[in-house]
Amino acid sequence: MFSATIDSSLSKPALYAELVEQARSLLADETDRIANAANFSALVYNALPDLNWAGFYLFDGTELVVGPFQGKPACVRIALGRGVCGTAAQTRETQVVGDVHDFPGHIACDAASQSEIVVPLIAADGSLIGVWDVDSPNVARFGDDDRAGMEALCAVFIEHGWRK
Repeated sequence: MFSATIDSSLSKPALYAELVEQARSLLADETDRIANAANFSALVYNALPDLNWAGFYLFDGTELVVGPFQGKPACVRIALGRGVCGTAAQTRETQVVGDVHDFPGHIACDAASQSEIVVPLIAADGSLIGVWDVDSPNVARFGDDDRAGMEALCAVFIEHGWRK
């Protein structure tokens, strides 16, 4: 059984570096995408402080559909270009939202969410896999270190957890 422990006294860059190594180890020997997405969600949700949702929305060719996650039940389908997740998927750019109430068209799946970061997941062939979505009950929870850390984590997920 995999056991992850993260030293909460680490700086954010050091914490993410440690988490990247743990994610790489966790995903290294498993080829099932759903199992990897589920374990990845659990790893991040339990390792990082001040989160109330962490998970995947997977692109089905038309829209984003909720995938493995940790947190309260979520919106099931999100159109491209709609909300933070749909915007990240459509623009293929990470979205860091300090206050979700200031984001035009924000979709409130959990009223407790105050800030959000969404990383688009792009396969090696350039196709859209979906998005990695993380919410916090704290305003301005995510910043540049989180952007870099989440993007690094997602690169590990795509390389090791989303193999064909």
